[in-house]
Parts: sequence; C-alpha cells; structure tokens
Amino acid sequence: MILCITHSRDFYNIDLFFEYLTSKNIPYFRLNSDQLNNAQKISISQNSFEIIDESGNTLKSEDIKSVWHRKSWRISTPEELDEEYKNIFIKEYSTLRYNLFTALEHVPWINPFENENKIDGNKIFQLKIAEKNGLIVPETLFSNDAEAITAFFHSHCNGKMVAKLHGVISKSMGGENFISTNIIDEDSLENIVDIEYCPMIFQPYIEKKYELRIVYLDGEFFTGKINNSENADWRIARGNYFWSEYHLPENIETSLTAMMKEMGLYMGAIDMIHGKDGSYYFLEVNPQGEWGMLQKDLNFPIAQRIADNLIKRMKTNE
Repeated sequence: MILCITHSRDFYNIDLFFEYLTSKNIPYFRLNSDQLNNAQKISISQNSFEIIDESGNTLKSEDIKSVWHRKSWRISTPEELDEEYKNIFIKEYSTLRYNLFTALEHVPWINPFENENKIDGNKIFQLKIAEKNGLIVPETLFSNDAEAITAFFHSHCNGKMVAKLHGVISKSMGGENFISTNIIDEDSLENIVDIEYCPMIFQPYIEKKYELRIVYLDGEFFTGKINNSENADWRIARGNYFWSEYHLPENIETSLTAMMKEMGLYMGAIDMIHGKDGSYYFLEVNPQGEWGMLQKDLNFPIAQRIADNLIKRMKTNE
C-alpha cells in the first residue's frame, strides 16, 4: 500500500495520482493531515500504529510500503473545544502526528520527512546550497529590522525591492488567500516600520523576461514558463497569462540536479526567473510545491511519475 498524506481540501493532483495507482492495481490510503485529531482513533506503540479514520477506514503501519507526503496542513480543532485548551490540543496532536510520520521512516518517501522539513523551513539554507552548486542567487535579507531593511534597499535594490513571506498561508492550486510577493519602491518604503510584527524576506527586484516553475523529480524536469513580466509573482497573475513548455539550458539542469541531491530531495517545485539580462536566477524550492497547473495546461505526467518513483523504490525496498 502507498500512503498519501494530504489534507481534506486537496484535489486534482491527488485524484490523478489515485487514478493512476488504480490502473496499476496498487492499493493506496488517503490520510488527511488536518483531520489527525479527535475525528480519528490513533494508537502508536514502539513497533506499529493503527488509525481508524473519520470515515471508519483502518490503516495499519505494517501495510504501508511507501509514502507520498503531498501536503500537511494545520490540525483542525473542534468547535466545542474551550479556547483555553486549543493550544494544548494542537500541540499534543501535532506531536502525535510527528510520532506517526517518523514511525514510517524505514519505507521510501517523497520526500524523506526530515530532509523535507529542513529544506522547507529554511530558505536561507536553500540559497546557500543553490549558490554552492553554481546557481545565481539574488542578494537576500530575512529581517524584522526596519533600519537594516532600509539600508539593504539603498545598497542593493536600485530603487525597487520585493518582500515575501518565508512560508505560505494557502495550499491550493489556484493560489487563493496568498499573502503574495509585494513590490517596494522609495514611496512605499516608509511603511516598513511595522515589519517587527511580521519578518519577511527581501530581495532586489529582477527585471524579467518571464518566470519559471520547474518540477524536479529524481533527475527529470518538467518546466513551465509564464508570460508574466510585470507582476511580482506568478501566483497573482490574472488575465491574459498562460503557461507554456520550456526547456532549461543543460548547465542549469546540472546545477539544479546537484542542488537537489545535496538537499536529499527526490522532488521539488523550483521557482526561477529568466532575467532580461539573460541570466537565470534561483529563488527557492518548495519540496511539495504546486504543479497541478503544469499537468493540467501542458499535459506533463507529473502525478504518474511520482507514483512510478514510489512503486519502483517500494519494490526495491522489499
């Protein structure tokens, strides 16, 4: 059995994944990470665990032969729970979930759980590895200090800077409810005084031909470009914008492959910019970033390749 860890509002990508597994007669189990709470019965011992999910389906650890960590999301709290108990509810169920996931480290994952957490939770570390492997990385500052950010703006940004959150607040394919990347110029710089309430990542604005969303999957590349040169981020592009297939230069693929191997990741959604100066700029890699729009618009068989990778490694691990 292949375990797919996702959340209750996830769709499309996992539907394609499950359809493909069904065609191959491979059993699977969908585990909604946000529902790993009082809606499910969970028992973990030193050597095994058992879950009875919200629909009454039973999952036993010994049946799981590989794991796709598609998405994890915030654990839901019951409406009837007193406000004063919500923090401890989330803390203890988060700990239970962590114990559950790490009990499966001996089977193949996309991606290995601890590797993914480290890379996903440290964008500055990502940039170091990318630069080490020959990729161009913009000057970057992660800060809550208005004076330091202002100095960075004047010394590195040539009058235009981008600000973005380290994480995201949406997991959807459409990008709804994102606090998106923002452009900061001289006029808006004065609003940076409130940054102490929400530290952000700052980089010089790069004049771009287009943005690239690159799905790396164990040495294979699925790359889409979007004709979005004026917006700060492809996620907020609306109107006459579309994805088209793109072929990366060989040297960029070589550097990205080396970077992903050093990170210990089988899969990642990589954001890059092809600048008007002809250079390729690495921005970040999201270990389980969104790619549904590339499969939908460009017919890339990404869901199928994820399944193939897990099936192959599952059989090798037997």
